[in-house]
This record gives sequence, structure tokens and C-alpha cells, in this order.
Amino acid sequence: MSLNLYPLIRPFLFALDAENAHDLMLDWLKRSQSSRWLQKLYAQPRIDDPIELAGLRFANRVGLAAGLDKNARCIDGLAAMGFGFVEVGTVTPLAQPGNPKPRMFRIREANAVINRMGFNNQGLETFVRNVRRSRVRNDPQHPLQLGLNIGKNAATPMERAAEDYLAGLRGVYPFADYVTVNISSPNTKNLRDLQSDTALDALLGALVQEREELKREHPHKPLFLKIAPDLDATEIGLIAATLQRHGVDGVIATNTTVDHSAVEAFAHGKEQGGVSGSPVRKSSKHVIRRLRKELGPGFPIIGVGGILDAEDAVEKLEAGADLVQLYSGLIFQGPALVPQVAAALKDHAAQVRLAETEV
Repeated sequence: MSLNLYPLIRPFLFALDAENAHDLMLDWLKRSQSSRWLQKLYAQPRIDDPIELAGLRFANRVGLAAGLDKNARCIDGLAAMGFGFVEVGTVTPLAQPGNPKPRMFRIREANAVINRMGFNNQGLETFVRNVRRSRVRNDPQHPLQLGLNIGKNAATPMERAAEDYLAGLRGVYPFADYVTVNISSPNTKNLRDLQSDTALDALLGALVQEREELKREHPHKPLFLKIAPDLDATEIGLIAATLQRHGVDGVIATNTTVDHSAVEAFAHGKEQGGVSGSPVRKSSKHVIRRLRKELGPGFPIIGVGGILDAEDAVEKLEAGADLVQLYSGLIFQGPALVPQVAAALKDHAAQVRLAETEV
């Protein structure tokens, strides 16, 4: 039987600065993940709902979004929470401190978080070393799929951004189940410019070509692209066409939003940075629905943004997503949210299959 201590400790965590609370919990996970007894304090049952997607077998439809564990320190602890897949990063080739503090703010009235972290991480070498130390990563029988998320250093000029992504791909490829290319954080200057037609075409072309070289020594690993929610229909259509043209395996929709209209009336609501949590739910759903229309029925889509309960997750599948990821929901609801969402998505998928057989 799993424990749910999070409601007891959340008031203490929420009394702390948001980033301090974040770091405290990651430190606890890192220290406790090697002990099965300590893991029981946060472990959750893994709902069995296997699905094949992009050539991978996911144990269930619920994953952890990148950004929570930027340095891949807590893979084993996160795996114990019942996720079907976990994505860590974003990692950049060189270590960087990110933006000045304070840079993370909870807005409890809106179930939202604003962050302007800026890809703070310890760099590719430390990241890969942490991945290689993970017991889950070294256990071929463990069902968890591991995604490794790559980005560019803030100091790298935009005209050389592809060099950072290529270095990241080369570094993480041997150890990933899939690799995510993050071009959608609003907290690295001009990064979202890579979503434009010409820039995205050049970047994905270079990455796919590099993957062909890597496949000479390693198995095929799917490539996913993570995009922003602040896109219009034309931009989404261009991205969809570029993904298909280059044979990219899937898309993650979406990152945080720069639209602060849902939070600006609250304390910290006008802080610079990307907004996650409930305020991004509708725009994420819109992007997913549009992507599905553009990409057709078979292209893998992972939906993320504003999942605070099972109903929010089902909404993502109804919009066209195949899998979902959690982040802010985990902050507000704790690890018990994972099996709740996984069970609801399993039931929803079963209902859809039943309806299809009756037609």
C-alpha cells in the first residue's frame, strides 16, 4: 500500500521560497532513492496500461515533464512514483547558472507557477554521469522509458545554436530511450526563434543527419520536438510539415506560456517568465488539437500543460494526445496524482476502444 504524505508536508514546502522548496525536495529524493524503505514515503503503484509509441513500449500513458530534474540526479526516485516514462533536463553542453534569483514563483490562487530559470544546469558531462549511475537506467527489465532533453547555452549565439544541439545529441544519445529537442523555453533569449520555418528546417535537418551517424554504433532512438503554446495556426502548420519532412518521431506540446493574463492580478503574477499550471491548459489543448489535424492520426503527440487532475489529462487525450506529462500538477497535488491520472487514462482508452468496436 502506498503512502500519501504530501498533503501533510505541502504547507511546509509552500511556506518556503519556491526554488528553495524545489531544491529541498530534489535533495531528499536524491538521498532517499537508494533506500527501498525511504522510497515508501513517496512511492506510488505503477498502473499497467502499456502502449506502443514511436517504437517504444510505455508502461502507461503518464510521464514526468522535463525541468523538474535538470541534472538527472533523481531518476530512481522519480521512477518509484509510478510514471510510465520520465524526462530529465534540459541539459546544455556547458554548465551555466541560469538567470538571477529569485526566478520561480508559485501563484496558488491560479494553480500556477512562473519560472525564468534559464536552463540552469551542471552541464552535459555531469548530466550523463548521473544518468549512467541510475539503477533504473541499468536495469533492462525495468519498464520505465527515459527521455533526455537537450538545449543550447545562453552564451551561444543563435547562429551557432545547432552546434549546441548537436553536441547535446551526441552526448545523451547512447543513454536515452528518446531525446527531446527543447526550442520553446521563453527564458533563453531568442530561443523560440528556432521555431520559425527556416531555422527549424535547418536545425532538424542537422539533428536527423547526426542521428544517422550515431545509429552506426547505437540503436535507433526517437527524436521529439518540444514546442510552445503561443503559436498561431500557420506556425503550427509549418512546424507539423517540418517534423514530417525530416522524419522526426514525435512532438511534445507544450512548454510554458508567455501569456500572463490569467495570473497578472495576483502577487508575482507580473513576474517575467513562463507560466505553467492551470493557465496553460487551454492553449496547450488548442495546440494539440491543431497538431493532430495537421499531422494525422498516427503521429505521436505528448500533451503537457495544466494537468492538475484526471479530468485535465483525459482532455489532452480527447484533443489528440497519445501520452501526457506532469510537472506543476505534481507540485500542487503530489505523487498520488500519477496513478490517479494513469488509471483515468487507462479507463478512457478502454472506453474509446469499446466505442470503436460497437460502430
